[in-house]
Amino acid sequence: MSSTSTAASARAMSTWEKNLLGTRIDEAPQLLPGLVVAALLAWLSIWLSKFLGVTVMGFDKSPVSAVMMAILLGLIINNVIPLPEVLRPGFKFTVKKILRLGIILLGIRLSVFDVFRLGALGVPIVVLCILGALFFTTRINKWLKLPERLGTLIAVGTSICGVSAIVATGPAIDAEDEEVAYAVAVITIFGLVATLVYPYLANLIFAGDPVKAGLFLGTSIHDTSQVTGAALVFADVFSLPRALDVATVTKLVRNVFMAAVIPLMALYYARRTAQGEGEEKKISFVKLLPLFIVGFLILAVVRSIGDAGINGGGRAFGLWDSGAWKDLFGFVKTWAVNFLVLALAGVGLSTSFRTFKGLGVKPFFVGLAAALMVGVVSFVAISLLGTFVAL
Repeated sequence: MSSTSTAASARAMSTWEKNLLGTRIDEAPQLLPGLVVAALLAWLSIWLSKFLGVTVMGFDKSPVSAVMMAILLGLIINNVIPLPEVLRPGFKFTVKKILRLGIILLGIRLSVFDVFRLGALGVPIVVLCILGALFFTTRINKWLKLPERLGTLIAVGTSICGVSAIVATGPAIDAEDEEVAYAVAVITIFGLVATLVYPYLANLIFAGDPVKAGLFLGTSIHDTSQVTGAALVFADVFSLPRALDVATVTKLVRNVFMAAVIPLMALYYARRTAQGEGEEKKISFVKLLPLFIVGFLILAVVRSIGDAGINGGGRAFGLWDSGAWKDLFGFVKTWAVNFLVLALAGVGLSTSFRTFKGLGVKPFFVGLAAALMVGVVSFVAISLLGTFVAL
C-alpha cells in the first residue's frame, strides 16, 4: 500500500463528516446498501400501517403505528434471514443520523397557542397526568428491577406522546437501541388497546359529557394517531363530535411539554452519569441540551411564530396565508414521520431477539401498570377540574 493511500485511510473525520455522516466522505458509498434496504422496509411499513388502520379497521387515520411496523418487520427479517455485513453501516447511519433529523423536524408539530386554546384549567389536568405517569412508571420499573433508562422511556412515552417522545428521549439519555425498540413495542401495544376500549369507557365514566370524555382520551392514550382514532370512534358511536376537538387539542398540549421534559431527562441522566463516575464537574450545556434537541426547539419556535402571524389576521412570516402555512408545516410533519420510520426500521434490522431475553415480560407489566395509572390520574384530575374547562 502506498504512503498516500495509507494517509488517506488514517485520516480522521472532519467535524462536518462526523456530525452529518458519521464516517469520512470517501467511505459514504458504504452507507447506500443498508440505507436502501431500510428505506424499502420503511415504505412497506407506512403502507401496511395505512392498509391495516384505514382499509381493514376503518379509521380515517390509522391508529397502527408505522414505526412499530418498521421495528417488528425489521426484527423478524434480522432474526430469520442472515443479513450480510455490507448492510450494517447503512443501518447504523439511519439509527444515528436519520433519527436525529426526524426528531428535529418533529418540532414543527408544536405550537404554544395550543396551550392557550385549552385554557388555564385544562393545562393543569395535562400536567398532573404527565407528572403522575412519570412518577408511577419509574417507581414500578425500579420495583421490578428493570434498566432505569428503559423505565424512563416507557414513562415518557406514556405521559407525553408515545413513540415520538420515546425516539426523541432515547438519544438524549444515551439509551440503547434495544431499549428504544422495546419501549416502542410496549407503548404501541397498550396504546392500540386503549384506542379500541377507551371510547366506550369514557362514555361510561363521564356519562356522555363530550368535554370530559375528550380530556380523558387526550390525556390517557399514548400516541397522537391513537388519540385521534379513539376520539373519532367516540364521536361517531355516541354522536358527540365535540369530543374530537377537545381530545385533539389536549393531545397537542401534551406534545408541547416534550420540549421541557426531554432536556430535563438529559440533565438528570448527565448528572447521574457524572455521579456514577465519581465526578463533580459541572454538566456542560451541550450535554444538557444536545444539538438535535436545539433544532427541535427552533422548529417549535418557528411554528409558534408562524401561527402568531396567522392568528393575528395576517400571514405566517409575511409570506404564507393560512392554507399555505398548513400545507408547509404539514409537509414537514410528514417527512418527520417518514424519517423516524426509516430510523426505527434500522433499529429493527440491527436488533436481535437475544437482547430481549434478559428482560422477559417485565417491561410489558410496566407498560400495563403505566397505562392503568395514567388512566386513573386522568379520571381523578378531570373529575375535579374538568367541569371548569371550556374549549
